[in-house]
Amino acid sequence: MEKGIIALAEWIIPGLILLVLVVALCRRLPVYELFIAGAQDGFEIAIKTIPYLVAMLVAVSIFRASGALDLLVKLLSPVLSPLGIPPEVLPHALLRPLSGSAALGVATDIIRTHGPDSMLGRLVSTMQGSSDTTFYVLSLYFGSVGIKKYRYAPITGLIADITTFLASVFFVRLIFG
Repeated sequence: MEKGIIALAEWIIPGLILLVLVVALCRRLPVYELFIAGAQDGFEIAIKTIPYLVAMLVAVSIFRASGALDLLVKLLSPVLSPLGIPPEVLPHALLRPLSGSAALGVATDIIRTHGPDSMLGRLVSTMQGSSDTTFYVLSLYFGSVGIKKYRYAPITGLIADITTFLASVFFVRLIFG
């Protein structure tokens, strides 16, 4: 059973690529030309997204270097600690909506310090895997296609981030005690 799952995992992507090629050839589509056109479109989108990416990285760096992150953690710790939320994971929770790499750096530090099987290691790993980089997604993807009015997207994303943060705390405590 396990070998079958491993074989499926190893062959699913090559199988999908082969399926796409076979279907395209059966429909007599110009596969190579379509691939080149798609690659060109992708390259143009990548070039358009660079300013948004740079702006987001600069904003996160300023947020950390200015001490604003540390101040926010100090302000929130007394409120969240009685709820069973460890202050060590607050930097991760605050950075995750902004930058995946910054949040991953915090998670790596927590895991290195406390161990991957510690309560904090499990909690930060669950938080990392269950949330997304809300503002990064908004600025990069919406900006790259020219959407200026986000409407409810930021608040919806932040509600989802808070929900996953609280659910991570709840379920990690429930499962691992």
